[in-house]
Order: sequence, then structure tokens, then C-alpha cells
Amino acid sequence: MPNATQPASGSFVRNDLHYVLPMAVFLGFTWAGGQWPAFFVSSYVLKTFLAAAVIIYFWRCYTPIRWTHAGLGVLVGIVGIVQWVGMELVLLKIWPNYPRPHPELFDPYAYFQSPLSLWSFTIIRWAGAALMVPFMEELFWRDYLWRTVQAPNDFHLAEVGEPDWKALLFVAALFASVHVQWMTAFVWGLMIGGLLIYTRSLGACIIAHGVTNFLLGAYVQYTKDWFFW
Repeated sequence: MPNATQPASGSFVRNDLHYVLPMAVFLGFTWAGGQWPAFFVSSYVLKTFLAAAVIIYFWRCYTPIRWTHAGLGVLVGIVGIVQWVGMELVLLKIWPNYPRPHPELFDPYAYFQSPLSLWSFTIIRWAGAALMVPFMEELFWRDYLWRTVQAPNDFHLAEVGEPDWKALLFVAALFASVHVQWMTAFVWGLMIGGLLIYTRSLGACIIAHGVTNFLLGAYVQYTKDWFFW
């Protein structure tokens, strides 16, 4: 098999698919769960495991991940949860009607009758957000899409984390577009984009993303504020 950073002629579409398919699966089931509330729990479990399965299946096809600056990734992840929750609470206070979607909130404590079902779903959702989602999103947003902005004909021609203000803004904007808290997500995306430029390490971004998502899950469990989940 050719090196992932230098695909053979004619492999462009297949290499794109490696990055796009996990995100497409995840967003497709997210949309379905939003359209049919009775399908929400099943859709969440399915999208978590299916997206993870696709990533694992294609793992050797991705550009190798550098895992440098792990400590900085942890620090940025901690700053990220403060920024995410803090910015949303401030926005709600000073601009209660700022334009954003208002999805029906899902309270697992009200939905599940069995403690086993409740905690099984909670663990899957929490682990998926902290472990699977960071890999899926960082591979798509700040590996594939970032480099595609820089080299539209073949993203492999751009290096991971090459500084580019157009890529920074474009990726942060699209990242924000798939999040309910879109304004907060845009700022968070700029922060993680800055981490990528500074470290050239996708691994640091994955760690930061995972730490933020894990702590966000802890915040939701403590406060029962389901808007953040």
C-alpha cells in the first residue's frame, strides 16, 4: 500500500472517503435522531459505534498522527471547558435571544426507567464524546479540511498544521456550523486551530478536544444542564 502522505494516482477519492465517511455517518445519525425523537437513543449508540468502526477500519490510511505537546493539549483542553461553558453562560445572560437552534433537550434521567439502561447510555455517550469524537472531528476538521483549503486538488500536498489564516477561519466557521452553541464553538475552533499551528501536532489537538469533551460531560452530570450535551 502507498504511503498515506503520498497517495498513488487515482486514489484521491478513496483518501477523501477515509476522512469524510466517519463524519458523514455521525452527522447522518445525528440528523435522524433529531428528526425522530423516539430514535434518539438508538441513533446515538449507532453513530458512536459505527463512526468508531469506520475510523478503525481506515486507520492505516490516515496521515500518521504526531503526539507531541501532549501536556499543552491537556492545558488547552482545560481552558476549553472554561471557555465553552463560561462563554455560553455569559451569552445567555447578556444576549438571551442570540440566534441559534433550540433543539429539544434530552434528559436521560427522565427517559430511562432502569438505572442499568441509564448508566449504560451515559457511559457510551460520555466515552464517545471524550474518545471517539476527538479522533473523528480532528481528523476531519484540522487534518483533512484544513489541508484541503490549502491544497484543493490534493490535500496531501499540504503539511499538517501549516499556518494559514484562511484555513483557520474557514475550518472554525464550518466546525461552528454543526454545533448548537455555534458562536462558542467558533471561538473554541480558533483556539484549537491556534494549537495546531503552534505545535503542528494533530495529537495535541485530539488530546485537547478529548479533555474538553470529558470535562463537559462531567459538568453536565454535575449540573444536569442538558443543553451542553
